[in-house]
Amino acid sequence: MIREKLSSLIDPKYQAFTSNLLPGVPNVMGVRLPLLRKIAKDLAKGDWQSYLIDASDDSFEEIMLQGMTIGYISAELKELLPYITQFVTKIDNWSVCDSFCSGLKLPKRYPKEMWDYLLPFLSDSREYSIRFAVVMLLFYYIDEEHIDSILSMLDQIKHPGYYVKMSVAWAISICYVNYPDRTMIYLKDNTLDNDTYNKALQKITESLKVDPDTKQIIRKMKRR
Repeated sequence: MIREKLSSLIDPKYQAFTSNLLPGVPNVMGVRLPLLRKIAKDLAKGDWQSYLIDASDDSFEEIMLQGMTIGYISAELKELLPYITQFVTKIDNWSVCDSFCSGLKLPKRYPKEMWDYLLPFLSDSREYSIRFAVVMLLFYYIDEEHIDSILSMLDQIKHPGYYVKMSVAWAISICYVNYPDRTMIYLKDNTLDNDTYNKALQKITESLKVDPDTKQIIRKMKRR
């Protein structure tokens, strides 16, 4: 029934647009995200356990829908964690990863428990498991309590995956926007590879919250 519902919502132009954004990602049907969110909200209000157990992984949208549904479910953390862990193994692109993280607002209800849950993913061998943890940290934990720990942990990530490097660079840029002095100290003394380091600088200079004079300083820090 879910496949039939999604098939009825296919937009060929959106399919082409999404496929261009996600090169190498197979089976993009072309269903717009607001429509997926509406279906996910309805699924989260019903027998979501059966849906998640039996859900198909045959298309980009079907996997995205599972992640959205988990984000809308109203249940205790201990009940949700097994489903989250299982879903993380299905993430194979940045779009599903980042959408899942933006909807998974459990750190607001369980900050300590989710912090402890996320940390082991940072040393995972899988590219998108690491990205999942990094994006969750940058969405929910860049604050006074966690900034120093996050910078230290980001520095310890040594995975060759492109989407890991980009997530680390993104996280560092958000750290800088919120805690420029402490992040600048880190930028002057770190073990990041050159690609990740330079991408972090680039993302800082792209921020509208960083003034032009500071951007000039940041650009001069680029590694050659």
